Amino acid sequence: MMNQQITRLSALTVALFTLAACSDDDDETVVEPPAPEMRTYEITVTNLTAAQPFSPVAVIASDSVTLWETGSAASDGLAMLAEGGDSSALTAQGETLVAEAGTEPLMPGSSETFMLTMEASDSALLSVVTMLVNTNDGFTGITGLDLSALMTNDTLTMLPHVYDAGTEDNTEAAGTIPGPADGGEGVSDGREALDAVTFHSGVVSAEDGLTDSVLGSEHRFDNPAMKLIITRME
Repeated sequence: MMNQQITRLSALTVALFTLAACSDDDDETVVEPPAPEMRTYEITVTNLTAAQPFSPVAVIASDSVTLWETGSAASDGLAMLAEGGDSSALTAQGETLVAEAGTEPLMPGSSETFMLTMEASDSALLSVVTMLVNTNDGFTGITGLDLSALMTNDTLTMLPHVYDAGTEDNTEAAGTIPGPADGGEGVSDGREALDAVTFHSGVVSAEDGLTDSVLGSEHRFDNPAMKLIITRME
């Protein structure tokens, strides 16, 4: 009889220990937080010019930064883009949430599409920027566009202005233009006297009397030079 009681007590002890262990395992279960809601935007850029290749297009979502303001001096990063087509300083800014950049120039009549995905909680301002490479410091695009108002499947079409960065004189002279019309060095030392972003007045060209210009009538452009289509996919 005593052995039977001991056996029963032993079995009960094992059962209680097992339940306690299971209870401890339950207490240690980690509940994973829900995955953040994401938003994806499709951005298509089209070059509307006849003979102005765009530098590789930069598409940037930032939480607070606009890349330029008319009437104000261009940042060093914008000067690098507007004079030499180099967007690396703009895409690497600390306030950037997500950025994409093309790997090749966007030729006249061509289009390129970019996809940006970010958390829905991010308060994103969109900038799209590129240089007109057969100019001294001309660029086009948008900056500081608030994406929060776009609902899923909403589409926004824009025709941005062409801007003059105001960082280099528009001499159109040999050695100053990085595009195929000249193959110059692009970025210059110093700033021109105005040193402010303005709407671009256009190319003059040798045919219009600027005798030292390496540009011709085919390099002229009218506003707008770019077509931009932004669609929220999800």
